[in-house]
Formats: sequence, C-alpha cells, structure tokens
Amino acid sequence: MTAVEEEPPRALLAGASRRWVRLLPWAVAFVLSVALLPTTIQVLTADYGLNGGIASALAVAQAAPLLLAVVRPLQAWYVIFAADVAGALALLTVDFKDQLLWPFPPMEIVGYIGLCLALGLREPRRTLLLVWLATAAANVGLGFFAPNGTSAMNVLLTILSGVVLVLGGALRERYEAQRRLAEQETISEAERDRRTLLEERARIARELHDVVAHHMSVITVQADTAAYRLERLPPDVQEEFTSIAATSRESLGEMRRLLGVLRNEEANGELAPQPGLTRIGQLVEATARAGVPVEFTPCSAEVPEAVGLSAYRIVQEALANVVRHAPGAPTQVSVSVSEPVALAESAAESGSEDIARLTVLVVNGPSPQPPAAPLEEGGTGHGLVGMRERVRLVGGTLDAGPLPDGGFRVAAQLPLTEKDFT
Repeated sequence: MTAVEEEPPRALLAGASRRWVRLLPWAVAFVLSVALLPTTIQVLTADYGLNGGIASALAVAQAAPLLLAVVRPLQAWYVIFAADVAGALALLTVDFKDQLLWPFPPMEIVGYIGLCLALGLREPRRTLLLVWLATAAANVGLGFFAPNGTSAMNVLLTILSGVVLVLGGALRERYEAQRRLAEQETISEAERDRRTLLEERARIARELHDVVAHHMSVITVQADTAAYRLERLPPDVQEEFTSIAATSRESLGEMRRLLGVLRNEEANGELAPQPGLTRIGQLVEATARAGVPVEFTPCSAEVPEAVGLSAYRIVQEALANVVRHAPGAPTQVSVSVSEPVALAESAAESGSEDIARLTVLVVNGPSPQPPAAPLEEGGTGHGLVGMRERVRLVGGTLDAGPLPDGGFRVAAQLPLTEKDFT
C-alpha cells in the first residue's frame, strides 16, 4: 500500500487575499524574536543575577521558537513552555529583588502571549483548553516554591493566556465560518446556474414538441389520405403508406408521453401555437407601448419553424431586458437573411459548404434616466442562458455584451439552407 504524503502545514493567515496580511504573522514573529532575545539575556543577567550562559540558553529557547510558531505553533509551544518552566526553576538558584516578577519575568509573558495568539488561530478548542490547563497547572505548581510567598502577580500569565487563547480561537472560528459560507455560496451559485440551464432546456424541448408534432401530424395525414388522393396505387405502396401513418401516430404518442415528463405545474397552460418571425412585430409594438422607442427592420423570408421560434425568443428576451434594465433607451431590432451568394468567396477560402444565415440583431443605447437601484438581482436568470441554448440548438452563434456608450448588443447568427427560404 502506498503511503499518503501529508500536506506540509501552511503558515498562519496564508489563505488571506491581501499580501500584507499573509506576511503579518512572519513580521510579528520576527520582531518578537529579535526584540525578546537580547532583552531576555539582559534582564536575566542584570536584574535577576542569573549566569550569562544559562540566561543565553534560556533566551534562545524562549524567543527563537516564535518563528516556528507561524507554521507549527503547537510544536513551538512545547519548546517555549518547557523553557519558561526551566527558567522559573533556574531563578530559584539566585537571589533577586522582591519586586521582580516570578515565576515568569515580563519578557517571557510577552513571548508566551504572542505564542498563545498563534495557537488560538490554528488549534481546535480541545487543544487550547489543554494548553491553558497546562499553563495554570505550572503556575500553581511553581507557586509552592515561591521564594517570597505567593502574590496576585503569580497568576498573571494564567489569566492573560486564557484571554488570548479564547480571542484567537474566536477569530479562527469566525474565519472558518466565513470560509465555509463562501464555499456554500459558490456551490449554491453553481447549482443555481445548472438548474437554470436545465429548466431552459426543458422549456425549449416543450416548445419544439409543438413544432415537431405539427410536422408529424402532416406526415400522418398525408400517409392516411394517399390512397384517396392518388389513383391506382399498387397494394404494396398502399401498405407502405399505412405503415408510415401507423409509425407516425405511434411517434406522436411517444412525444406526448415525453412532454408529460417535461411539463410542470407552471407549464400546463402552454398550449398556444409556437410563435415565429411573423410575431416579432407584435413584440416590438408591445415594447413601444411600454415606453421604449424601437426601430424594427422585419424579414419576410420563409425559415424553418425551429429557427423562427429561436429568433422570436431571442428578440423577446432582449427586449424584456431593455425594458427592465434600460427603460426608455432607443432600440433597434433587425431580422435579415444573408444569401449564400454573398458568402461564396469566404466559403471557398475555408473549404466548407456555404449556407445562408438568419441574422437577429437587437441593440439599445443607454437609458435616458438610469434607475437609482442596480440591475435587478432577483430575476430568473434565464436570459442569456436561454439565448445561448436556442442558438446552440440550431448550430448558430451568439454575441452579446455591453457597448462603450453604456448600451447593450445582442447579435445571433442562425444557419439556414437554400431550400429553407424563398
């Protein structure tokens, strides 16, 4: 079995977005180490009268591990805690003034408090509790050997360390809660986008059912009436038409069952015929009545029903966005067909067969009276998603985005073939 390599520990605040915040623990640890190392030696030798070699060893053991605390605070605590207790015992061997703190001199308290803050930012509650209990036990145990009797100052480190451990733990838990909330919001946003996409695809499928069902119904009628419309059909041909009609009716039944799966409670009323290019003019008129000046360039070409439906929905959503987000903005809507002849030269260069395209263009300028509130945030989110899905359905392209003057542009290219229009 292959051993799993442990991920190296990260420094405190390594996940912060700002660089100065990531560097802050290192800066604080460096300043404390550089400041406390000579201070500890000076105080232990000059004020407490401790041997210089012992004082230097204790100073290194109490100050240097503060740099380690940025990455491994618990391991640093083992070293510093042992050094502090050893220093308290070493001070029992010398005669120092009564007003000096014992068992932990001031510089040791400063270093230990900084270490406790690092512990609070990294370790769980159980570890913090054990650290505080060890600190309190050491203070109580050393109190029995106090050279000048007990004093309220003897419990100073216990109180300060407890406060800092609680503060650091609270900051860590608050950061973890914010991080988990941000992750959940990211997951929720991804799920919301996925649900929007699926809902839009189901809506498109329901609409296309009407288009396909119409063609299947025509096939069924033509196959059923072929024997009456065409004279002297051979028996095998009549049987073939009968088979075609039966297959068409069966396909219609399957489509209706599939549609029952796709429909929901909100979609039960979608029984009207699906719109096409001829209905775009009605959209423009309704938008103009809503106070949006619209210039419309219609297209009278015959296009496949699926393409016409996609063009209608794209214009519908684009105009709805203008009404919602840019009320009163001047808008141009144009629908046109580019003939294959116009693209023959570019098609020859690419080596691909040229096709005609239905171009749908909706461009609006900035709103003359921008709304005080930001763009609505509680919409369905089906706008651009629906446009892209409808364009992808017919193999076209979509270009949508803001304009430099503050307007917005939606341009769709829906491919056709020569036989699809006149």
